[in-house]
Amino acid sequence: MSFKTILALIGTATSEADLDKAIALSAELEAHLSVVVLRTAISTFGVDYPAAAAWLDARQKEIDELIDVRHKAEDRCRRGGLSFDIDHIYDDRFIIESNIGMRAMYADVVVLGEGIRSDDDLRKAAVNAAAFDSGTPLVLMPALRPTSLKPKNVLFAWNSRPQAASAAKAAAGMLAGADAVHLVVVDPDASYFGNGGEPGADMAAFLSRHGAKVFIEQLASGERAAQDVIRQHALELGCDMIVMGAYGHSRLRERVFGGVTASILEDCDVPVFLMR
Repeated sequence: MSFKTILALIGTATSEADLDKAIALSAELEAHLSVVVLRTAISTFGVDYPAAAAWLDARQKEIDELIDVRHKAEDRCRRGGLSFDIDHIYDDRFIIESNIGMRAMYADVVVLGEGIRSDDDLRKAAVNAAAFDSGTPLVLMPALRPTSLKPKNVLFAWNSRPQAASAAKAAAGMLAGADAVHLVVVDPDASYFGNGGEPGADMAAFLSRHGAKVFIEQLASGERAAQDVIRQHALELGCDMIVMGAYGHSRLRERVFGGVTASILEDCDVPVFLMR
């Protein structure tokens, strides 16, 4: 899959750094960049005049800050010579989530910087909207490392689940351009209902047919959490991307992501390509 439209979700925190990363991705792929600057609106806390006046003042201040970020984003994109469009949304979380879901349907990939990942409401809205409402892959951009959609050294976390297979299919074109794809299975189960007699071999064969250079690595967790094993191994290998499926233990919207996915969403020093 080629990425021709990138939807970048930008918060008011770390906005310049996150926008610069998104612009670099767009330039790298010669893709259209669609930027949405987001902020969750503060809720009302009273109807009497003093409280209402304070709420209106605080709300206007936040809107002004949001619009200021939008103007700076327009200037940066224009100077970068990109094909781009920019919008901003200041509303409650569920309206923001609905808007992201609609916009993500017309994007090849959604990118999140630290400003969104560090905000609990915006992170949930972005991930729910992209992963569930539109089925669009997400790229999580870490604060301290560059992000590329032409990675050369990739860790693919494989667990024989449909979500991981979806991630592999969505990323197949990207993986084909890498110098090495490390297909990692943590605590493999060789049973028929687990990872099969040769854990990882079936997915490695699939990716190889797409041109990926795949190396199977079966790792024992040693009673460590799987997400810690994945993160540490990616750092040891010097990977510039982790590809994985997003899954959870509950379909309830507030608790949809469990274990490995939740931890990676909140904290990972390596760029992550995530698909459900």
